[in-house]
Amino acid sequence: MQPLFAVARLTLKAAFRYRLVVVLLALLMGAVIVLPSIIKHDGSAQGFTQILITYTLGSIITLLGFATLWLACGSLAREVEDFSMQLVCTKPVARWQIWLGKWLGIMTLNAGLLTISGGMVYVLLQSKAGSLKPEQQKVLREEVLVARKSAREVLPDPEPTVERLFQERIRKQAVAALNDRAFVRKQIREQVVASMQYLRPGQARRWKVNLGPDAAERLKDRPLFLRVKFFTPDYAGSSSTFDFGWKIGPPEGHRRQRFANNLAPESFISFEVEGNHIAPDGTLTVDGVNLNERPVLFPLEDGFEVLYHEGGFGLNFIRGLGILFCWLGLLCAVGLFAASKLQFNVAAFVSFGILLVGLSSGTLKQVVEQGGIVGVSSEEGIVVEKTILNNASVIVYGTLRAVIDQVTGFSPVDSLSSGRSITWTQLFTAVGVVIGITGGLFAVAGIWIFNRRELAAPQ
Repeated sequence: MQPLFAVARLTLKAAFRYRLVVVLLALLMGAVIVLPSIIKHDGSAQGFTQILITYTLGSIITLLGFATLWLACGSLAREVEDFSMQLVCTKPVARWQIWLGKWLGIMTLNAGLLTISGGMVYVLLQSKAGSLKPEQQKVLREEVLVARKSAREVLPDPEPTVERLFQERIRKQAVAALNDRAFVRKQIREQVVASMQYLRPGQARRWKVNLGPDAAERLKDRPLFLRVKFFTPDYAGSSSTFDFGWKIGPPEGHRRQRFANNLAPESFISFEVEGNHIAPDGTLTVDGVNLNERPVLFPLEDGFEVLYHEGGFGLNFIRGLGILFCWLGLLCAVGLFAASKLQFNVAAFVSFGILLVGLSSGTLKQVVEQGGIVGVSSEEGIVVEKTILNNASVIVYGTLRAVIDQVTGFSPVDSLSSGRSITWTQLFTAVGVVIGITGGLFAVAGIWIFNRRELAAPQ
């Protein structure tokens, strides 16, 4: 292992020699100190958090991400181009040790820079919190500087209802073609899901959320927060708000918390409820009533959730930085993979192309849902004819989407900004999936390519 660590040490020295560390530190300090000074918040806990966590951490990971790709491509490709790599390979050092040593050296640099900048953000966050008004400091302590876990109701399975209605439909009318049947089934499914989300004027909706078997004792005297989002068909961008009535607690109890509030549609809104109305089995029952003359719709996926206290902010912040570090590890592997065969300029272009594909999960999702890439009906939104190309594209795009969702499907910056808990399971999953599996695949491919590369050939 001594050659591997020697390569890592030389990579670190090269970064300092090229003044990259000095420039990065200056940029990171600018993002942490100057950015919050230039952009003023509105005095609310949400505005304070938006600048000091969302913008600042977002700027830090963007700077480190681009620097990681540039350094990974440059440290390997440039050394091949200026023939210094040929001298290294004459020594008793395996090429896989050179490749992994480069990765280890760059990630050691990233660990130091991320620790310094993250520590500055944490200190700045704690020191400037006292400038808020007392009521906003309370909001900050209970909703942001905390680790809150999220719980949702178990979504009902719509498929039995869809199948029953589909069989009734095909008995009443002829639906012969397979594509027609697929379209009818899709249409029925959308209608069933819509009916589960729809709330007519005066209609009540019950949510039952399991917070864990010991929740009644664990969350006693602690505030809970309901996070809701709803839509209405005739909102059309107006400033209208909507009235709702709420009942919190077991339906058979006489001491349910009752209140009404006024909420704006099409955005997430959190409000506090008492934590002493959880049933002994850990179930929180919430009844919501639409008190308006217009219908509303609560999406099944993110229309309603309960946020409850799980831990402190400090450890949560460290776990968030750990996941960001895993992202940097993947970017480093991508850069070294491209530089294993290509010259610096081309390797940088390919690396950013791979990054762009990783950010285009919406396109991948669309291809999978419509069933292909050619022959898509503009009216039905699905492919008219199943072909080999369409079937292959669904498999390829679906696999890419599954991998990308595992890597980017969770944002620690968003979780820290909203006071959500980042669990150890999520951190270990990031280590295993982002670095172990996805980064490992790039590493295996990069090492294999680098081993087969003829370094003595004219560049």
